[in-house]
Amino acid sequence: MSNDAVLLAIDGGIATLTLNRPAALNALDLAMTAALQDATERVAGDAAVRAVVLRGAGAHFMAGGDIKWFHGMLDEPAAERCRRFERIIGDVHGSVLRLRGMGKPVLASVHGAVAGFGLSLMNACDLAIAADSAYFTLAYCHIGTSPDGGATYALPRLVGMKQAMEIALLGDRFDAQRALALGLVNRVVPAAELEDATRQLAQRLAAGPTAVYAKTKRLLNESLNRSLPEQLLAEQEAFAASAMTDDFAEGVRAFVAKRKPQFSGS
Repeated sequence: MSNDAVLLAIDGGIATLTLNRPAALNALDLAMTAALQDATERVAGDAAVRAVVLRGAGAHFMAGGDIKWFHGMLDEPAAERCRRFERIIGDVHGSVLRLRGMGKPVLASVHGAVAGFGLSLMNACDLAIAADSAYFTLAYCHIGTSPDGGATYALPRLVGMKQAMEIALLGDRFDAQRALALGLVNRVVPAAELEDATRQLAQRLAAGPTAVYAKTKRLLNESLNRSLPEQLLAEQEAFAASAMTDDFAEGVRAFVAKRKPQFSGS
């Protein structure tokens, strides 16, 4: 990896991506943008990876963009500043697309601040588990900019338009229980239990029928832009393709034998 702003560890088929600028609350800068791009490319292309965990080092998940870095750009001509941000955001959006599109489940494990792009990044993951002490804010309005990272795509779909408008336009902070009620996270656990709960859920995903998970993930994501007849046809094709896999045969045999299936991901 080109730098240590994102750490990548693979163990037992689980890839853990750790945002690693704890002294800066894991705020996004150029180094992290490049490292996140590299890490997501590697795990997306690694057939041995069956599940992915995204987490933050230190006391926080991610506090958004690095405002001190932004401040250093203020002396640049406006047109040059615009071009730089377009390039940077384009790169980080590539990581969002890879997280959403890779054929393996991605679990966000969040604690502390989940702010700005941190909230967008969490929303790009398939599942999210949060410490009860985590807090959330979209925050972009507080520095006079509109959101990025897919926030304006994900929020209306996750929480509805009125709630999305409130989160984006007011930028208020809310707690983990509110995030759970809104549907932004799947589970809330005591902060001391977050690591163990994350590991257990990741292991469960990694032990599952991962090739089928890829089909299921694609069906759910693409359903947002399909009619019902189109979605039914896609389900028909995906089920039939799944029925040809080793995991389907194993699942059926295990069910009949009343034992736990041992999926291979094929």
